[in-house]
Amino acid sequence: MLFINAARSYIRKIAVEHPTDLVVKMRHLLRSKHVFLLAICVTVGLLTFYHFLFWTSASAKQDDGERSESTHRPTEMYFPVIHKCPFPRGEKLRPDDHIDNSLDLWSRQDVETCTPWRAPIMWDEMFQSDVYEKYYSEKGTSVALTVFAVGRYLEIYLADFLTSAEQHFMVGLPVDYYVFTDVPTNVPSIQLAPKRTLQVIGVKKYTRWQDISMMRMETLTETIENLISKRNEYVFCLDVDQFFVGPFGCEALGDSVAQLHAHYYKKDAPFTYDRNPKSMAYMEEGDYYYHAAIFGGTWQSVKNITQSCLQGIETDKENGVEALWHDESHLNKYFFLHKPSKLLSPEYCWANEIGYRSDVHVRRLIWAEKHYNALRDPQR
Repeated sequence: MLFINAARSYIRKIAVEHPTDLVVKMRHLLRSKHVFLLAICVTVGLLTFYHFLFWTSASAKQDDGERSESTHRPTEMYFPVIHKCPFPRGEKLRPDDHIDNSLDLWSRQDVETCTPWRAPIMWDEMFQSDVYEKYYSEKGTSVALTVFAVGRYLEIYLADFLTSAEQHFMVGLPVDYYVFTDVPTNVPSIQLAPKRTLQVIGVKKYTRWQDISMMRMETLTETIENLISKRNEYVFCLDVDQFFVGPFGCEALGDSVAQLHAHYYKKDAPFTYDRNPKSMAYMEEGDYYYHAAIFGGTWQSVKNITQSCLQGIETDKENGVEALWHDESHLNKYFFLHKPSKLLSPEYCWANEIGYRSDVHVRRLIWAEKHYNALRDPQR
């Protein structure tokens, strides 16, 4: 901002004192050592010109009562339209004294904070962490966190995942970790806080993604029914190749919780649904694109999710079909048919490769670096 202000002042000074000599001054700048300042001047000029050109044109059309699609397409290409909460200010999403009624859906004017079916989309500044923590602590809530670490994923990612989870995941609540791996003896020892446990469950290693997806959904269904349902009210299922960097708290709890994919939350690119009509995951259209790296909810809801996805994958395999993005494609189909009660913004699963985004104020969980060569090398 300081550079921009300085550039503006410099141009204004030249234009006032030597209005006919502006071009000469610019040439002098180019020959001098002030090339960086010149670049800033040109950038500011172009941005100012674009702003003036667009808003003048748009204002003229609006004055004539016109609001055509062509007026907005150029800006939507670079600045996608974000639809805010469609409900009147102060209206409650839930009946009675539901904890989510404490959300301030109108605190953020730059992002979508709720869905048409009245599910909140959780963003920073919308909630008070202590309010949620107090509410769920007083209810004696406990949470299960499941993660698969098979093959090289255990060695490369699991320690960082668990260590960071102890620092940031549901810190005020009892948490039971369920680690599924083909090498139980290699699970690292992690110092756990009081009322937090870790249970290791052996699973078979598969190489084909369809078989891996089937194994995951079947294992989760059985574990929820046999173990989690007897200990925990809520379950979160996460991929291991990510790690926590900020508070991932009780505000994320809900009946059924879906994660907006970081690459598609602005709806500025076609969603990668499965377009094969022969697949059980087939979708022509949808509401959002969800990331399978995180999903959760009450144990009953998550069991329904895993059972449904498992059935879809099994049917596809019987028919010789494989969904485009495997379990993620089936998960998107499920959440389209059975709307999630809460959506997590990209803050809860961010990809640093995307770069800076002004609407992402906090990063709570980020994708780890993908070591594809090591992961795919059978000799290592």
